[in-house]
Amino acid sequence: MSTLRHDGRISLLFLGGAKRVTMARMFKAAAAQRGLDCAIHAYELDAHSAIAAEGDVTEGLRWSDPAILADLDRLVEGHGIDIIIPFVDSAVGVAADFAASNATSDVFAPVSSRQQADCMFDKIAAAELFERHGLPIPPTWRQGAPCGHLIAKPRFGSASKGLENIDSLRDLYRIIGAGHDKYLIQQRFDNREEITVDCYVGMRSGQIAAVSPRLRGEVSGGEVVRTETLADAEIDTLVRRTLVATGLRGAVTVQLLRDLDTGHLMIMEINPRLGGGAVASAHAGVDLPGLIIADCLGEALPVQHATPGVETVRYLADVVFYPEQK
Repeated sequence: MSTLRHDGRISLLFLGGAKRVTMARMFKAAAAQRGLDCAIHAYELDAHSAIAAEGDVTEGLRWSDPAILADLDRLVEGHGIDIIIPFVDSAVGVAADFAASNATSDVFAPVSSRQQADCMFDKIAAAELFERHGLPIPPTWRQGAPCGHLIAKPRFGSASKGLENIDSLRDLYRIIGAGHDKYLIQQRFDNREEITVDCYVGMRSGQIAAVSPRLRGEVSGGEVVRTETLADAEIDTLVRRTLVATGLRGAVTVQLLRDLDTGHLMIMEINPRLGGGAVASAHAGVDLPGLIIADCLGEALPVQHATPGVETVRYLADVVFYPEQK
């Protein structure tokens, strides 16, 4: 259980949450339900980020900078931060490292360990882990492969960047020529649907408090902009089994694929953080911000289920910085 640094107020630090304006508002609403004020602080490369509409922005270092933990420590102490939340892949390990190096402090980071995060962000290591636990994944090749109808995923890629379709022997040779250890090569399913599942697992209890699946609809820049919640017992069972097998904690986003020709459900990947479209689950009744605050305060976590059929469409909005703000 964490003790708030200021009576009546909870302070959050977003790492890489430049566009998470709606999520910031949801955290404020969840805090207000407990009679708490909520201060949002953000750590970004650019101080003129959209999140400035809901909080203070600190222009910080790159996630790989050796001085990043010391810089965050200064910020945490200076603003009395209670909760640190990463929103981009590179920030997850940083948040995990900060939590590990400040294990006796009251700062709460709802993330898995650095080792677990690194495994999930390594597509080859993650696929091998899933296979060891008997979890279903698309057919995968490491040495040689059929010459067509495959997809090659950069081993450490994200946001659908660098994906390569393999439809000929020439394509296969080109990918293999880059090195077997640089890509995860799997069967490609053209007639498919993709499902994102927003989850929360208690940091201390290991209780699975939320499993909220949604259809991944329209995507732009690797992020979903149209999504709809659904109820599916098979998805629920597979995701719970996956969370137990991997031992992940905190906010977890599971990406699934269903082959519409056979109905077969498979794991594509897991991101051990809040997903960009997690607000959709919150709109449907899964109060992820509330679960994080409750977990921070040591409260019992209510099991929550999303209302199926709730569609969320995201859109652009303007945040304006006037000369006196520069």
